[in-house]
Amino acid sequence: MYKNKTFLAIIPARGNSKRLPRKNILDLNGRPLIAWSIEAGLNSKYIDKVVVTSDDDEILTISKKYGAVTINRPDELASDTATTFGAIKHTVDNCEKYDYIVLLQPTSPLRNEKHIDEAVELLVSKKADAVVSVCKMDHSPLWSNRLDDSLSMKGFLKDEVLNKRSQDLEKYYRLNGAIYICETDKLLKEEGFFLKNSIFAYKMDKKISIDIDDKFDFQLAEVFMNNKG
Repeated sequence: MYKNKTFLAIIPARGNSKRLPRKNILDLNGRPLIAWSIEAGLNSKYIDKVVVTSDDDEILTISKKYGAVTINRPDELASDTATTFGAIKHTVDNCEKYDYIVLLQPTSPLRNEKHIDEAVELLVSKKADAVVSVCKMDHSPLWSNRLDDSLSMKGFLKDEVLNKRSQDLEKYYRLNGAIYICETDKLLKEEGFFLKNSIFAYKMDKKISIDIDDKFDFQLAEVFMNNKG
């Protein structure tokens, strides 16, 4: 609880991951991947409850071991076409009411309780309805464009970008997938965290913004964790 507001952390973890099979429970620096997000939520000063929603019995068992409350997600909410919002709504419908929902994806193991608490504090200080974490982009999208089958680069860059140094270009940020916070009623009404109004960015360092999607990402997270250790 923070400023008399309650916060429910939800960690969605499907059993059937395509690019990196069983990634949510793979050993990362001595713990299952999902354990890092569970512990971050439990160690937060402001999170009132941490819930893992999954269709997989092994994930649910491991999540309980690390202190999370678990909810068995129906198969139709864990298919390749199912949405994260569907899993969140199912969790909200099966829990007591909280003022805010905090989505912690298990694929962001370098995000910790400090970042969660700072994001919550930003939310309250801005009197916001939603906060989403971002990090600075390595390369400006102004240096990118589409290519057709001819591979022609005619008009690939706009004139105002030509001959400019990267440090002279406008800074861009991207979603890093680590933290999403939203007022519960507005989340349910708009069916997502990206509200039309009263939404702010929580900036995170790109070094801790690894979002594990494949084996390379996993190995990169191992390198960073070992260096920190």
